Amino acid sequence: MIRAAQLLLVLGAGALWVASRMTWVEVTSFDGLGEPRTTALAGGSWSTALVPQAVLLAAAAVAALAVRGWPLRALAVLVAGVSAGLGYLAITMWVLRDVSVRASRLAELPVADLVGAQRHYAGPVVTLVTAVATLAAAVLLMRAATRAASGAARYARRAAVAADEVDAEPSERALWDALDEGRDPTDPDYKGR
Repeated sequence: MIRAAQLLLVLGAGALWVASRMTWVEVTSFDGLGEPRTTALAGGSWSTALVPQAVLLAAAAVAALAVRGWPLRALAVLVAGVSAGLGYLAITMWVLRDVSVRASRLAELPVADLVGAQRHYAGPVVTLVTAVATLAAAVLLMRAATRAASGAARYARRAAVAADEVDAEPSERALWDALDEGRDPTDPDYKGR
């Protein structure tokens, strides 16, 4: 499970890098002196969190190799938080009514010269798909941490039960069973088995 989660995280980091290079918004301005000018805003400009989150996902993929137990659970929670942030970035592109004012500010154009803005949805779609894949990776990491903890606890319980059986006095029932089988339960070599 950890390998699958790491693969999803690495693919997600790569997809975020690609989304940060894609055009998210094009803004057209006209100052009255020359031709209208169109400025493309890439995902990295529109949302400066894309590249740092891509680096964070790549680091999480590497960290999954080194941690187990509760640190792996903490890593899974961190990855789930990144997933929520990515989903927010992608969905706001659709629900934001007017992107032109923000686009003109990011392109450093006066709002008075603004003619129009056009959204491009390929970058946000890649970001949303990455958010879903990242959430799946977080679930896989959490399941791997839980499975490792339950497996370790199971073996610890088995060892404790085995140690108790060796040190414990034979039960009354075991004593009677030994007598029925013709063995002497008071013999020092008798261990209740």
